[in-house]
Amino acid sequence: MLLDQIASVDVDSLELPIPEDPRLKKIYDHLSATPSDTRTLDEWGHILGATGRTLARRFRLETGMSFGQWRQQVRILEALRRLGMNEPVTTVAIELGYDSPSAFISMFKRTLGETPGRYFK
Repeated sequence: MLLDQIASVDVDSLELPIPEDPRLKKIYDHLSATPSDTRTLDEWGHILGATGRTLARRFRLETGMSFGQWRQQVRILEALRRLGMNEPVTTVAIELGYDSPSAFISMFKRTLGETPGRYFK
């Protein structure tokens, strides 16, 4: 069922390019496991020994999107997986790091064109 739902959306909008740079790969590995992490690129840079600007340039170069756009893709893909398993919207929203269910629903609708409830009907 989830695959049917994903197939109905523009595939490009759901693409998550995986960076090759070892520093970015560490961010990818962490956010894939913990999509609610809200660290900035400056904070990641401090951890990984690079500036936030360097990481931002590398993200744009390797993924074709900003770090914020890329992180949103991580979250939307995880949201689709969880909602497809009938997890409540409120639970998904909070566990993915959104301030409120309404903020999550707004992002979901902006990204996929429908609210979660309509998307999974």
